[in-house]
Amino acid sequence: MDTLATESGWLTWARERSLRADSLADAVHARQSLRAAVGDPDATPGEVRAPVEVALTADGPALAPSTAVGAVFAAAARLAVLGDWPRVKICPADDCRWAFYDESRNRSRTWCSMKVCGNRQKARAFRERSTERPACG
Repeated sequence: MDTLATESGWLTWARERSLRADSLADAVHARQSLRAAVGDPDATPGEVRAPVEVALTADGPALAPSTAVGAVFAAAARLAVLGDWPRVKICPADDCRWAFYDESRNRSRTWCSMKVCGNRQKARAFRERSTERPACG
C-alpha cells in the first residue's frame, strides 16, 4: 500500500514513528525527487529541503531531523556518507517500481524481491522462450 496515497496514511506513518508530518504535497515531492536521484526514469527530479540538525550526543555527532521528510533525508545522507547510496535501486518491474536497498555482496541485485518481481520476470521470460520454440513432430 502506498503510504502517500492519502493524507491519513501519511499522518499515521509519521505518528507511528514519533515524527512530525510535513504536508502530504511536500512528502510526495520529496519522494519523487529521491526516486529521481536513485535513477527512476519516471520520477520528476527537483530540489527539496528538509530541516535536519546535527546534535552532539554521548555517542558522538548524530543527525537530528525535526520532521518525517527530514528523517528520510537524514537516512539518505547516512547512506551517502557511508558510500552506500548506489545500493538504493528502483525495481524495474513495471507493475512494482518500489525502491529497495541492495544488500547483495557484489551489489548486483535487480529486483526488489526475487520471490515476487524476480520470479514473475523469470516465469515471463520462460514462457516467451517456450512459445518461440518450434513444436517437435
